[in-house]
Amino acid sequence: MGEANIFRMCADFYDEIGRSSIGPMFSENLPEASRGIASFFVGLLGGPPLFHQRYGEPMLRARHLAFSIDDAARQVWLSCFRKVLEGAPRKYDFPEEHLPGFVRFLEEFSA
Repeated sequence: MGEANIFRMCADFYDEIGRSSIGPMFSENLPEASRGIASFFVGLLGGPPLFHQRYGEPMLRARHLAFSIDDAARQVWLSCFRKVLEGAPRKYDFPEEHLPGFVRFLEEFSA
């Protein structure tokens, strides 16, 4: 799918986040936040370890401890991602055969 498509997908995801009920939990600089998660996903999906190079160790649990994230917020987060992934093979050249596994990863990862 390529690095540029991952960055576009994550920018679209953060646009959805910004319009959602959990938007206030996120940085005011949503474009920068989207670049962070995109960097993480580039490495996760087989590209270079951009997140590590730019931000250091992910320490995802520590980065999220400051927020009260309940299951309702998690479901909104997942809903935003699911919405962005609609048509992902066409929009982002996301390999269709990998979409179910990616969604499953998001569900497990967000838990």
